Amino acid sequence: MAVESPCINICEFDGKTGLCTGCLRTRDECRQWKKLKNKIRAKIVDERPRREAKLKKANK
Repeated sequence: MAVESPCINICEFDGKTGLCTGCLRTRDECRQWKKLKNKIRAKIVDERPRREAKLKKANK
């Protein structure tokens, strides 16, 4: 079963971290999502809590 995109149609990238403020992926990850293997997609989705903490810390 394919790992679905975490995109929530915000598509605004943080200048400090390079992460999308909506889905917490990098620009490259967003662009390449359809080509990525499910194992890599799952890893990206599983990293969301760490990425969210990084985004919050960078913007304090």
